Amino acid sequence: MEFTTWLALAAICLMGAISPGPSLALIIRNTVQGGRLHGVATGLGHGVGVGIYALITALGLALLITNTPWLFQAIQYGGALFLAWLGLKALLAKASSQLEAETAHAPRGQRGALEGLAVSFLNPQLAIFFVALFSQFVHQDTGWREGILMMLTAGGIDALWYSLVALLLSHGPVLAQLKLRARLIDQLSGLILLGLAIKVVV
Repeated sequence: MEFTTWLALAAICLMGAISPGPSLALIIRNTVQGGRLHGVATGLGHGVGVGIYALITALGLALLITNTPWLFQAIQYGGALFLAWLGLKALLAKASSQLEAETAHAPRGQRGALEGLAVSFLNPQLAIFFVALFSQFVHQDTGWREGILMMLTAGGIDALWYSLVALLLSHGPVLAQLKLRARLIDQLSGLILLGLAIKVVV
């Protein structure tokens, strides 16, 4: 892949990463409730999920998903259920201080990484996005080498962006102010996630 082509790919991946959606809502919520490690781990997990989709798409397997209705529908409803679960979890969340006291020894980083991975990998719209995007860059001779480059580009940009968001949100006074509004953030995040879950199904 030529450098100019890669720059175009990287620019589009960056635009996709910074677009608001369920991923941003999850990063904000996990950072506010679990702190810097939890937020960064969520961002890294999300990047892994994006990278997996990018590799699948680059090798032509995403076309199989979109052209196989039952498989695509299974991913679609699985993603909707997970988004709905995250939304309800956010709406029913306890106050931040009480939650921290009750989960002081919980493996936050691991849980955050799994949530980030799931919210990206179970999002059927991500498959459609990469099919539309990579159709401009994938050719008949695209193999593992270029596929891995696309995976590292898309997943790396996504992970770096959301990790940066988590780091900025967890910086001293910023996180303190967010914690004061943790309940409001939970409610807004929950409504966004539930709304997206309904949108996926409808």
